[in-house]
Amino acid sequence: MASDAAPRRAIWAGALLLGAAAWSVGAHGAVSLTTAGGALAALVAVGLIRRGLAASAVVAPLPPLEIPVGVPHDQAQLAARVLALESQVEHAPIALFRIDSAQLPLAVEPVNANARRLLAPGRATDLDALRRTLAGLAPGQRRMIDVDTEQGIERALATAGALSIEGRPQRLVALTPMENELAAEAMQAWQKLVHVLTHEIMNSLTPVASLSHSARDMVHGVRASLPPDIAGDLAIALDAIARRADSLTHFVSGYRALASVPEAAPQRVVVQEMFARLSALIAPAWQARGGSADFRVEPESLELMADPGQLEQALVNLLQNAAQACAQRAAPHVAVSARLARGGRLRIEVCDNGPGVADEVIADIFTPFFSTKSKGGGIGLAMVRQLVHRNGGAVRYAKSVGAGARFIITF
Repeated sequence: MASDAAPRRAIWAGALLLGAAAWSVGAHGAVSLTTAGGALAALVAVGLIRRGLAASAVVAPLPPLEIPVGVPHDQAQLAARVLALESQVEHAPIALFRIDSAQLPLAVEPVNANARRLLAPGRATDLDALRRTLAGLAPGQRRMIDVDTEQGIERALATAGALSIEGRPQRLVALTPMENELAAEAMQAWQKLVHVLTHEIMNSLTPVASLSHSARDMVHGVRASLPPDIAGDLAIALDAIARRADSLTHFVSGYRALASVPEAAPQRVVVQEMFARLSALIAPAWQARGGSADFRVEPESLELMADPGQLEQALVNLLQNAAQACAQRAAPHVAVSARLARGGRLRIEVCDNGPGVADEVIADIFTPFFSTKSKGGGIGLAMVRQLVHRNGGAVRYAKSVGAGARFIITF
């Protein structure tokens, strides 16, 4: 039993410290977690108890802690509030880190579950860079930081605050995820801009197109009475105006669709069945070019609530992009997979073996009107983000381990 002595000592030390905290705070006739003495001691006590329980769990299970019968009401109330506070901090929707300002080099320690998840394998790719960034925040400072993860760049608002525990200066840094919120705001702004632009352009373009057709018909009717050279020049000019007006009308109509995506009508979607439909739609074209399109679902029973038409259209757009990117490959390949990721989130990946996306344009590929293709309109990926967002998901580009592009959709 010597192996579990240290964890049990930590548990008993925490319990004694918690009792002392309750006694000191209760002596003032009130329970307050903002007092410097009792509250901090109580938090340290809870930390000792948790650490002891975590260490002893691998040796022998201990019964859950209970407040003994006969403990004074104020002490029991303090213990309950401290445990509730500790639970709230642990499951807070932001990542919390503690930095000991008196220790050199500065140690950045995760405080809650979200912070530990960010430092876990599969998330932040450069932990040292992240720790240096957090350690460099001065008390009271707030700024946006980019966290390079295996799923791509994630933006977060970092806020630092100062505190002192037992005379040791420390900093508490909170990371609030902002990626989805910023993307949503950007999409709403683009929607409004596109709506205004297309409305004004169409108002001016429609009469131009109509008048050009009418003028062309009028010239055709009186062409015999005009000098041949003038009649020919008029016909060519009016035909060019009419054609460009028709082309611009079609172009603007495509962007109008970006601003008028209907609200999603969610229903139960069996991912395996959706992938079967997509495979029947696009796999033959890939095979005809000497390539392949693979679809995989793990587990096969995977389901989600989404608008099936909108979700399939988003995937079709990504697959069309992949086909264009792999046009020069001798054996083009695209792989579409769906699985459950950490936290029970559904993750869909679309990977191809094309040239990938250049680092300098990654931040712009979902922006409306932006395109790296000579004949691209710049609405394909913007529409993907719009459709995915309508269904409560998020889409991002992630650097592939090998060659090619990798797009990740999460719900």
